[in-house]
Amino acid sequence: MTQSDGLPAPGRPLAGGARRAPRRPHLSARTRVGVAATGFLLPAVALLVVLRVVPLVRAGSDAFTSRSGALTLTVFENLFGDPDFLNTLKVTLLFSLIVNPFQIGLALLLAVVLVQHIPLVGVWRALILLPIAIPQTVSAIVWGVLMRPDGPLNAILGAVGIEPVPWLISPDLALFSIVIVASWVGVGYWMTFLVAGIKDIPPSLFEAAELDGATGVQRFFRITLPSIRRQLLFVLVADSVANFLLFVPVRILTRGGPQGSTNTIMNNIFERAYLFGNYPSAAAATLVLIVIVIAVVGLQFRLLPGRE
Repeated sequence: MTQSDGLPAPGRPLAGGARRAPRRPHLSARTRVGVAATGFLLPAVALLVVLRVVPLVRAGSDAFTSRSGALTLTVFENLFGDPDFLNTLKVTLLFSLIVNPFQIGLALLLAVVLVQHIPLVGVWRALILLPIAIPQTVSAIVWGVLMRPDGPLNAILGAVGIEPVPWLISPDLALFSIVIVASWVGVGYWMTFLVAGIKDIPPSLFEAAELDGATGVQRFFRITLPSIRRQLLFVLVADSVANFLLFVPVRILTRGGPQGSTNTIMNNIFERAYLFGNYPSAAAATLVLIVIVIAVVGLQFRLLPGRE
């Protein structure tokens, strides 16, 4: 059919004065999905750049640049020559060596128990997970009240004939007290990942092992642990990073004291930047912390492969 057959030419008005609507460009389903995904991702990427990439670049600039703008390592030389900073490294590593096995071991124990058919299992899970819903600041303040020399914990100990414990004022016990506070929140959180991993194990494996006469301990080491290796690796890595970055309980409960016994590197960075105004030193300490975290995580992946 041609234009002479009665159809209007493109761009000419139709009968009654109406014009033919211009045809919209056709987008494939994949293109539409890509455009929508980009729209959703852009705000997150923008926040990541503003809150992570830009501060990291600025920290590198402050740490490696002198006031005259020349590249220098003087800031790092002064940092590692500072006994206070070396003490923070020791405290941070000691804290991680204590809190990581404690949290993960207790989380694994609770996960194994709570997947069993025990009375009120839902109530126990809710109680263990309750600390996750409480802000860290509130938790630290409450624990500070509990651990006061005349606080409820020592009152309970005194009622059973035990001498009061200097939880937060003794250099020998303060770090252990921070471990307790950090674990109160961390254990329940990491337990959820391990519970999910244990529930993914086919029940037929346990049934076959039980028919073969395997004890509960044998089933745990030969079936449960190998089957949740990936979850354990994730929990170990994530818990290590979280504990290296722990700040709120230390700042609220001890401020790094007594005698620097709880002065972790995050607290030291805060003090260098916001109490002493030494931003280059704080930036250098931040870069040192990043290198330590990357090294520890890389070592964990190297020693504990997650392959089946």
